[in-house]
Amino acid sequence: MPRDTSKRSTRSASEPITPSFWRRVFVWCFNIFLLGGIGVLCYVGVIYLGMPSLDSILHETRPAAVIFLDRDGNEIRSANRIMGTPVSVETLPPHVWQAIIAIEDKRFFQHGPIDIRGISRAFFSNLARGKMASGGSTITQQTAKNVFLSREKKISRKVQELILSYWLENRFNKNQVLDLYMNRVSLVGGMRGIDAAARMMFGVPATKLSIGQSAQIAAMLKAPTTYSPLRNPEKNIARARVVLTEMVRQGYITINQARAAAQSLRAATPNSDTNLYRYWTDYVMDELKSRIGAFETDMYVYTTLDTDFQDQIAAILPERVGEYQGAVVAMEPDGALRAMSGGSDYQVSQFNRATAPRQPGSAFKPVVYLVALENGLLPDSYVNDSPFAIGDYNPKNYNEKYYGDITLATAFAKSVNSVPLKLTETYGIDSVLDMAGRLGVGTKLRREYSTVLGASEMSLLDLTNIYAVIWNNGNSVRPYSITKITDMSGNIIYERNPSEPITVLQPYTVQSMQALLADVVAIGGTGGRARAAGVLGGKTGTSNENRDAWFVGATDKMVIGVWVGRDDFTPMDSKVTGGTIPAEIFRDIIQKK
Repeated sequence: MPRDTSKRSTRSASEPITPSFWRRVFVWCFNIFLLGGIGVLCYVGVIYLGMPSLDSILHETRPAAVIFLDRDGNEIRSANRIMGTPVSVETLPPHVWQAIIAIEDKRFFQHGPIDIRGISRAFFSNLARGKMASGGSTITQQTAKNVFLSREKKISRKVQELILSYWLENRFNKNQVLDLYMNRVSLVGGMRGIDAAARMMFGVPATKLSIGQSAQIAAMLKAPTTYSPLRNPEKNIARARVVLTEMVRQGYITINQARAAAQSLRAATPNSDTNLYRYWTDYVMDELKSRIGAFETDMYVYTTLDTDFQDQIAAILPERVGEYQGAVVAMEPDGALRAMSGGSDYQVSQFNRATAPRQPGSAFKPVVYLVALENGLLPDSYVNDSPFAIGDYNPKNYNEKYYGDITLATAFAKSVNSVPLKLTETYGIDSVLDMAGRLGVGTKLRREYSTVLGASEMSLLDLTNIYAVIWNNGNSVRPYSITKITDMSGNIIYERNPSEPITVLQPYTVQSMQALLADVVAIGGTGGRARAAGVLGGKTGTSNENRDAWFVGATDKMVIGVWVGRDDFTPMDSKVTGGTIPAEIFRDIIQKK
């Protein structure tokens, strides 16, 4: 039987849609948007939870920076310095931060964390050009990126940037955000902050930047390497002109100021090679740690370095040593170190030969002669130069020539070996070691006769210190390189407080020893090549097989020690002695000084 369908409900195509249908569409859309919103919130929440600790990064720890200053208070170089001196809107000349605002975010003080108008303008500008020619990031966004985030190009990083931007402007006012940006932006040499850039490129702190220099630094912000006045000065200057134009448009400077500033734009000059001072600052850093131990605050270290003198030595040393290595120490008679070069090229070798132990050879002999002088001998007293042996130890004179009966002064000037050995036999090895101890090096010496001829190792610094006592009128000398240490606010952490010197040698002993040293550089002495105007005297030294060559001499203001040799202890040419290259280096230094 056929099924009855007459009562079945149907809807024609023209029948209107009922309100219930729209209700269902609305519910569907609402649920989709709700789920989407929940998803976005969850995504943002996950990103937020994965963000770094804001406070910990804002107050990040870093190694304490040490800024080394020379004797005149001028900066030599720095260590552990990854940031320049902190600056702020209040401490800078207005044109410095205005140049940044003009080119990077002209509406910085009017908009919020993000600039919708700027983003829209950048979007349509890029669309018209068909490429990414400009961006819409605010200074707050750039600060968030520079301070907290990596440079990965991910959506998650951009979301983090937006979150951080709102957090920054909620926590800080606009000036503080700008301060943070100026102190953390990385522009040159891996160092942060516009102050570091100012010092490295223009040799002045950010507080001393001119309008033109400020424009050149602001020009770098777009792409530090591309617009560097060191690497690409033409591009930097061209963009700096754009910065000056924007500063005029925004009322920060006048057209005449901009024209004058444009005329001053120049390629930046790299700082002088601070490697010239690296041996020195490495040494001072060790002294610093021994003085105050571990430290956690940035500090200024005032040193005794004479930079002009150091520059002269750094120029002379590599020219003279040739295939060998060399070192120079210069100190005033009271122990103030004025220069130190631990090698001919720090970039090639960081090993400081001025503090490395080597055999001083005959340069140690003054210690023995001081014992003899204290016991009543005089420079014109006669001694016998002839073959001498103690057990199996029977060293010969350098030229294997013996002079018989000669004066003490002649024996010293010709640096014969038998006489100091005989003097040691007469007065005892312990008296020699005791004298060395009074001069500051006794604990480092071996108790054996070979020590008398310089077989016990000591550093150039220690050896020079022995001679400093002689030219310090017999008073004790302790080398020093640091006069004062302060924190960045000028509070004194350490200040040298010299104690009264101890009388080590009596005046008559000092006078006789100085006379012996003067004869060494006179005609016929082994140090004749060191002779120059103002030289008071000196002593040569050459170790076995010409492995080490030394000269230590003095003027009325300076005691200078020179060492030449090889790092691997292999012999040098037989013609290289303390009276050749080292004496010539000493002479050149004195003549240029």
